[in-house]
Amino acid sequence: MKDYEIYQLGDVKLQSGQTLPQAFLAYKTYGILNAAKSNAIVYPTWFAGLHTDNEWLIGPGKALDPNNYFIIVPNMLGNGLSSSPSNTPAPHDRANFPLVTIYDNVRMQHQLVTEKFGITKLALVVGWSLGALQTFQWGASYPEMVERIAPFGGTAKTRPHAQVVFEALIAALQADSNWKQGFYTRQPTAGLAAMGRAYAPWGFSQAYYLEQLYQAEGYLTLKSYLENYWDQVFFSFDANDLIAMLRTGINGDISATPADNGNLEQALNRITAHALVMPGSTDLFFTPEDSAYEVKHIPNAVFRHVESKWGHCFGIGANEPDSFIIDNHLKQFLQ
Repeated sequence: MKDYEIYQLGDVKLQSGQTLPQAFLAYKTYGILNAAKSNAIVYPTWFAGLHTDNEWLIGPGKALDPNNYFIIVPNMLGNGLSSSPSNTPAPHDRANFPLVTIYDNVRMQHQLVTEKFGITKLALVVGWSLGALQTFQWGASYPEMVERIAPFGGTAKTRPHAQVVFEALIAALQADSNWKQGFYTRQPTAGLAAMGRAYAPWGFSQAYYLEQLYQAEGYLTLKSYLENYWDQVFFSFDANDLIAMLRTGINGDISATPADNGNLEQALNRITAHALVMPGSTDLFFTPEDSAYEVKHIPNAVFRHVESKWGHCFGIGANEPDSFIIDNHLKQFLQ
């Protein structure tokens, strides 16, 4: 039984100029929207994440408390629940699925929030990784609507080094002989395993591996950790879906609009919401240095880096001390 709802968007013209036919968003809500419609929070998902993966930050007594807030978690396009290569009818299915950008994701989320729920103000937009990119995009695209943004473990623009890593993940997957240019008849499992291995050194920090912190997750050796976790981590996803989300990440840039024409500083300056930017101290994808640069150009931003040895994955809710710090920062921010 599905624990989420579907919002139909019809045929959507994308930022690229292409059309995504019969587009839809899968989403889940937590809490009750108050009469004034002033307690809404949007919390987008991330690469290879589903709405359930965001639930670690939602709950009674937490910053995102459903007793106080109405929390909307829209699933990122391409994740297999919202419109994706695996669930879009031909001829736009599989490898023919068009490029969907962060801008496209947020524009469709805006349609969901305003047309489905009649919300005109958001108390907060928050997100991790590519969810953080969507959070920045909300602030830039709808400054009059968003009161606060709290991106963590992500930047407003994907830097070249992260783009190269994402391209490497795609290349690892496509090296599988069963890939067949994206028109496979069965999932390219060798490629999916290779993608996991390629992601492993970037998802976590050098210290994480040196100090064998994976042992706390139940893996006694590095070999067992790689084989029993990373070689299988992407098996629940369709290969084309993963590539679609990675391409969204590769093209992540809030300034890639006619209004800003690639001027990142200008786009950042347009974010008038109060901003809490929380990078992880050892994040190899979205570094604290990149976040510090962006904070300088957001008028009402504060920088709170999270000291963690969990690299980029400090924000997935798996390490309790990191989760406590993120939640505590959000509580103070919402007060």
